[in-house]
Amino acid sequence: MFNNILVAVDGSEPSKKALNYALELVEKLDGKITLIHVYSTAVSLGPSMDAISAPALTPASAAMATKMAEEAKQRGERILDDAEQVAKKRGISVEKVLREGDAVKEIVAVAKEGKFELIVVGHRGLSRLEELVLGAVSEGVSHKAPCPVLIVK
Repeated sequence: MFNNILVAVDGSEPSKKALNYALELVEKLDGKITLIHVYSTAVSLGPSMDAISAPALTPASAAMATKMAEEAKQRGERILDDAEQVAKKRGISVEKVLREGDAVKEIVAVAKEGKFELIVVGHRGLSRLEELVLGAVSEGVSHKAPCPVLIVK
């Protein structure tokens, strides 16, 4: 039934709950888990700036952006490694996928590419206003996924 499960992890408590739920499923169904973490290197230009009015990128700001991108990637690798250790303690091996970009788009793309049968994500419990401003990964994935989505609260 759900032998190929994709689990989105971001290091948050809801994400950890989602991982534990997925691990329980795999133990019962003898399936396979792939962990995915999506990090973003997009830098907000602020409310009064857009791409046209933004100042030109200086060498110093370009170096800062590169450093921030590398730090985000390393943080993502640590999050995946920590989640993998949780699985290993339960005797479950996992595959790991690290992507850069929009979380919803990347999770859905990986789900399609890997022909996953289930996606498991945590739900942060954002208010409607927070969802409008920040976006909700769990909701976006549930609307666009090619397979069932389990949202763990």
